[in-house]
Formats: sequence, structure tokens, C-alpha cells
Amino acid sequence: MADEGDHKNPAPERPRFYGRRSGKRLRRTALGLIETLLPRLAVTLPGAGGTLAPADLFPRPVDQVWLEVGFGGGEHVVAQAKLHPEMGIIGCEPFRNGVASLLTHLNGSDIDNVRIYPEDVRQLFPAFPDGSIGRVFVLFPDPWPKKRHAERRFIGRENLDGLARIMADGAELRVASDDPVYQEWAAEQLRAHPDFEEILVTTDRTELPQDWPPTRYELKCLAENAPVFFRFRRRVRG
Repeated sequence: MADEGDHKNPAPERPRFYGRRSGKRLRRTALGLIETLLPRLAVTLPGAGGTLAPADLFPRPVDQVWLEVGFGGGEHVVAQAKLHPEMGIIGCEPFRNGVASLLTHLNGSDIDNVRIYPEDVRQLFPAFPDGSIGRVFVLFPDPWPKKRHAERRFIGRENLDGLARIMADGAELRVASDDPVYQEWAAEQLRAHPDFEEILVTTDRTELPQDWPPTRYELKCLAENAPVFFRFRRRVRG
């Protein structure tokens, strides 16, 4: 902790996080992976004012680095890593049980293009250089459906500003939600942001690219509400 008199390089304020960080008790195997495998795959924040070169986080050269915000059980991260071995995938998830699930998928596999940030993705934003991310996924985030909790929704002006800065020109932002309130909110926020242009908004999965596999949560929610899928593109900087 910095001395009270040190005002030259104050540590950035950590964003307030409202979601769960842990669930049911993890099994011994999962705990072992968190202790042994996670340290080898985890993204570490640089010191105050430092930056990260996302492509340098991987053991071999990658064409682009993609970012998944809140990866749940990690199935989509793994699917993208397999579909696109030429890309580096950074999955961000503060929920410890979700991190353990992704580690279980990766353990013993030959997948080497996944890295994990087991914390709030917003803490990474200041460390990433402008235009350093080639694609972003925000799939079925917590909807925070009550009006008084609207500022907690990830898709909003402040976070879209952060994403727009770190995304490369032409980079795609993929969003999905099964919550009607969030669907309307996301459409409004995305369409209003000057740095993003709409590619497609649909409930028809057949209109999606072949490399958009369903998540476990999506398959679970289909019986209740039809998901809406959003594809937006980072506009070319002027």
C-alpha cells in the first residue's frame, strides 16, 4: 500500500465487483489444478502504470489475441482455442468454480493458446495497449434485471469505452443474452456507442458464423427465453 504522501503514481482504484467469487466447495482435484496449473496459465497484472503485450503471454506466436469476458464453465474458451489454434485466447472469470472448470478442460490437453485472468476483466483494461485485442466475447453476462442495478451491467458506456480502446480496428464484439431486459439494454447501448457498428442482431442461430459454438448456459436457457445474439464491429479509427 502506497504511503499517504505518495501522489506521483497512485495505484488505480479497483472496480467494484458485485458478482459471486465462489460457489460450492471444490473437489480436491480441482483445488490441485488451481494450485499447480493456474499459476502457469494466469495473466499477472504489471505494476502501476505498466502495460502488457497480450501476444507475449503465449508460448508461441499468435495472429491475434481474443478476450472472453466471464467465461462461465470455460467450454466456449476451449472451443474457440480448438477452432482457432492460430489465435491466443484470454479468458477472464472471477468465479473460482468457473476457473476450476476451465482448468479441468485444459488439464492433460495439448491446448497451449489459452491464458486465464481469474479476476474482473476491467482490471486488465489499463494494462492493454490501444488496438491490441482482435475479438471480444461477452456471452450471457449477469443481467442485473432490476432498474436500480442497471449500472452493474457489463455492456454499458464505460466498459464499451474501455473495449473500444483496446480493440483493433475492425475487431468483432460478440454478445449474447437470454434476458429480455438485458437484450433491450444491450441493443440500446451498443447502437448508441460511436465506436461500434452493427453487423447483426438476431435470435436465429443459423445466421451466426460457424465458429460461434453454443455455450452450456445457452443450451440450458433455450427452454425459457430465446437468446439474442449481437455482432458489432469496432469502427476504424479516424
